[in-house]
Amino acid sequence: MNLNSRTARRIGAATAAACAAILIPTVALAAPGRSASAARATASPCSAADLVVWAGIPDSGSAGTFTYQLELSNTSSHACSLYGYPGVSAVGSHGNQLGSAAIRNPAHPVRLITLGRGATTHVELGISDVANFPRATCHPVTADGLRVYPPNDRRAEFVPLTFRACQQSGPKFLGVSTTIGGTGIPLFSS
Repeated sequence: MNLNSRTARRIGAATAAACAAILIPTVALAAPGRSASAARATASPCSAADLVVWAGIPDSGSAGTFTYQLELSNTSSHACSLYGYPGVSAVGSHGNQLGSAAIRNPAHPVRLITLGRGATTHVELGISDVANFPRATCHPVTADGLRVYPPNDRRAEFVPLTFRACQQSGPKFLGVSTTIGGTGIPLFSS
């Protein structure tokens, strides 16, 4: 069968129109208003004002450490993104920092997490049993909670959580991971 160029163009145009008729509703359903990738690419960094931070249920503990999931929920009216580690420290009854700030646990790769409105991601927080440190260098006390700075923000959220902490800086009894998932939409995956 030999097609002339006019017939070939008509077949090509009809095929393109049929593909468009199939794809346009699919794209419209998948991305009302803006595409998800466009929203992720333009999401501003999450600030403390955009988030509510709260502690999840701890695991059963192992080797003298309890692990909590610190949940970061986007309560703003827009998508925002997190990249890196939060700053975490124990807080006493007068709002004073107890001991050293949490060390960074590199178990999970650092990646950009974009949180849509109402989405939640989490970091893992390890709290070591301070009885494992010499009393003279730790000075154990009861913490009233955590001060949590979202990644790349200078304002903190207070998370109520009672646990034993070192009053003296030096012993590293807190460890925190980078944001690791949840219902956040990872922009890049490892």
